[in-house]
Amino acid sequence: MFYSRLTHLYSSQVFRRKAVELGERLLPAFKTPTGVPWALLNLKSGIGRNWPWASGGSSILAEYGTLHLEFMHLSKLSGNQEFAQKVMNIRKVLEHLDKPQGLYPNYLNPNSGQWGQHHVSVGGLGDSFYEYLLKAWIMSDRTDEEAKKMYYDALQAIETHLIRKSSGGLTYIAEWKGGLLEHKMGHLTCFAGGMIALGADGAPGDKTGHQMELAAEIARTCHESYARTTLKLGPEAFRFDGGVEAIATRQNEKYFILRPEVIETYMYMWRFTHDPKYREWGWEAVQALEKHCRVEAGYSGIRDVYASSPNHDDVQQSFYQAETLKYLYLLFSDDEHLPSDHWVFNTEAHPLPIIRKASTDPPHKDK
Repeated sequence: MFYSRLTHLYSSQVFRRKAVELGERLLPAFKTPTGVPWALLNLKSGIGRNWPWASGGSSILAEYGTLHLEFMHLSKLSGNQEFAQKVMNIRKVLEHLDKPQGLYPNYLNPNSGQWGQHHVSVGGLGDSFYEYLLKAWIMSDRTDEEAKKMYYDALQAIETHLIRKSSGGLTYIAEWKGGLLEHKMGHLTCFAGGMIALGADGAPGDKTGHQMELAAEIARTCHESYARTTLKLGPEAFRFDGGVEAIATRQNEKYFILRPEVIETYMYMWRFTHDPKYREWGWEAVQALEKHCRVEAGYSGIRDVYASSPNHDDVQQSFYQAETLKYLYLLFSDDEHLPSDHWVFNTEAHPLPIIRKASTDPPHKDK
C-alpha cells in the first residue's frame, strides 16, 4: 500500500513538472506586438507563425481564445503568474477593440491588433472562445466578473444577430459574413446548447429561464439534424434555406467524424433538467454508433450520413474517446460523478478543478 501511494505521488509530481515545462516552452508564442499568440510554434527555435490561409496570417479566435483554463491552472500549479498574465492580456486586447454589433470576428492580426475579415461563427474557428469566457468565470469560483460580463454580452449579441427560428419552428445559430447571414449551422455549433445551459443560472436579470429554454431549443434542433438522416448520425453542417431544415445539402457537409458536440449538449441538458428525452436521444446515438461506426479495430467516421449504408472514412478521431465517449458515460452516470460545482471541463473534456476563493475548502479526494 505504501509503495502504491509513493508511486502515485511520484507520478503526479512528474506530470505536474512536465506540464509546467511544456507551458514554459509555449511562452515564446506570445512574443508578438500585441501579445496575441501565434498558432504555430517551433519549440526548438521559439519562432512562431500563423496558418497562411487564415485571413492574411491572422490568429484564430478559437485558438488564442482557448488557453485561459489551462494557463490559469498552470499558474496555480507552478506559482508562476506569467501564465495567467499572458491569457489575461489577450482579454484586454479584445476588450479594447471595437466589435461589430458586439460580435467577435474569427480572425485577429497579432501584429496590428486589428480584426481580419469579418466572419463570425459560434462553430468552427470561434466556438471554444465563448465556452472559455463562461468557464473562466466558473473556474474562478465565480469571482472573475470580467469574464462573466464578456460572456453574457457576447451571448446577447449572438442571440440578437445570429440566432434565428426556421419556418418549421427550429431554433438555429447562423454564421455572419461581412454583415450577411449564412443560414447554416455546423455540428461544432451544437455545443452551444450545453454552454448556454451551463451558464443559465448566472444569467443577468430574470433571464435564467429564457436561457434554459434557448438551450433546450438548440438541443432539439441538433437532435433533428441526426433524426433527419438515414443513419441517424448528424452531418458536419446543416442548412435552413432553399426549403430544407436541419439537413445538409452539400456533399462536403454530409460526413460524420464521431464528433461530440451534440452528445455534450445532451449531457448538460440531462444534468440540469433530468428530462428523460436527453438520455433517450443519447441512447439513439449509441445505437447508431454501434451499428454504423463500429469496425474491427475501433470506430470509424462516415462519408455520407444520408446514404443507405455506411461508407467508412477509416479514421477514429482522438476526440471520440476524449469527448464523445466521455460525455456519453457522464450522460448515463449519477450527477455526483464529476459534478459541475467542483469541476470544469476544458474544450477537450478534460476536467480541471475549480480554483476556490477560500483555501479552507476541503480538498477533492481521489476516487
